[in-house]
Parts: sequence; C-alpha cells; structure tokens
Amino acid sequence: MNMYLYELRMNRKSAFIWMAALAGIAGLFMSMYPTFAEGAEQFKEVLRTMPEEVLQALGLQIDSMATLLGFYSYLFLYVLLCGAIQAIHLGASIVSKETREKTADFLLAKPVTRSKIIGMKALAALTILLITNVVYFGAAALIAETVQRESFSYSAFVLINLSLLFTQLIFLAVGFAAAMLLPRLRTVLPMSLGVVFAFFMLSAVGATTGDSKLRYLTPFQYFDRAYIVQHKEYELEFVVTGVIVIAVCALITVIRYLKRDVHVS
Repeated sequence: MNMYLYELRMNRKSAFIWMAALAGIAGLFMSMYPTFAEGAEQFKEVLRTMPEEVLQALGLQIDSMATLLGFYSYLFLYVLLCGAIQAIHLGASIVSKETREKTADFLLAKPVTRSKIIGMKALAALTILLITNVVYFGAAALIAETVQRESFSYSAFVLINLSLLFTQLIFLAVGFAAAMLLPRLRTVLPMSLGVVFAFFMLSAVGATTGDSKLRYLTPFQYFDRAYIVQHKEYELEFVVTGVIVIAVCALITVIRYLKRDVHVS
C-alpha cells in the first residue's frame, strides 16, 4: 500500500475545494479594485471617520489602500484565515483519521513502522499545501496583472503570497500536535475553527492595542504585509518564531504518535 498516494487520493476532493475557494476570494475582491481605485479618495474619507482601533483590527492602511498592493494586502488577511483553516484541519484529520474511524489497529498491524506512517502522512499534507499555493499564486498573479492600473512591486507581491504557505505550515504543525494531544478527538472541524479563530481574535487584539508581545503568540501576525510592502522582506525574529513553533509541534507529534496507544472503541 502506497500510503503517500493513498492520502493524496483521500484528500484530493477537499484540496480542490480549498483551491477554488482561495482563488475565488482573490478573484472576487480583486475584481472590485478598478472601481475602488476610481473612488479611492471618497472611500478614504469614509475610513477616516472610523476609529483607529477598528482600522488596525481590520488591517486597513488608509494611505496605501488605493494601490494594488495596499488593496491586496487587506484582502489577503481573509485568504490567510481560510488558508489557516485548511491547514489545521488537514493536519489534524490526516493523523487522527484511523483513530476516529476505528481502523488504527489495522493500519499499525501492517509491516511498516510508525515513523514511516507519520512521515508519509506529513509528506502528503505538505504536497497538498504546496499544490494549493501554486494554484493560488498563479490565479492571484493573473488577476493582479489583469486589474492593475499602474506598476507594482512584484517582489513584494511574491513575498506576501509566500506568507500564505509559511502560515499554513505553522497551522499544519499545530493541527498535527493538537490531534496527538487530543487522542479521543471525534470531530476535527470544531477544534480547527476554534483554534484558528482564537488566533485570529488574538491578532485583532494585538493590532488594536499595539502590544508587540502579542505578535509572538499568533501566526497571523508573523508576516506583516505593510512591512513587506515597504521593506521587501520578512521580519527575521518572527520567521524564527514560526520555525520554532513548527519544530516544537513536529516533535510533539512524532513523540506522541510513536508512543500512543491504539484505541479501537
């Protein structure tokens, strides 16, 4: 049994749905950009009447909203939100499926090591996320080229889009670890939504209060799009923080998976 291909087949339908959803979000929002750019000054006046805390929570930068990258940076927040849900749900479901479906004893009785099983599952999940990001980036780049009114920094555009993959890798690892720490997990979706929205709300609180320490606690704040547009690079300390989170979650996953008991009822 080629477990890697098996996991790809089992998750291909949901992967296609997520690809279409992410590309659809980008297409829907970006199709509004030409109209928005024409009335940008009026919209800016409306934004200036809103409390600063609300603007920060929504990730709105008034001065840059009229530019393609500024507009894209705003809509990308919701792409990240959906991408995080996809990743954590994929991570939690792919490693807990046999336990939830009461087939773990059958799988673990096969002449294959547990380390190989978890390795193949992780590789399949990574492949799905990579394909998702390639498809999304292709769609986003095509749409951006279609609606642009003036030239924009393509390097900043690429870095913003790569942050989707990096953020998804973090949430994938969190999903792996969560499934291992909750061995009796019956349904994955409520846990996935709860964790993602908790981090999302924490991100909004951090943006509203300006507390820089909160940025370290939520992956949604690791890749500041305004900083990326201005500096054409990531903030190293948050990249390192993300790598540490992935490493810790991966370690928890491997240790728990290799030692866990098989529950069949």
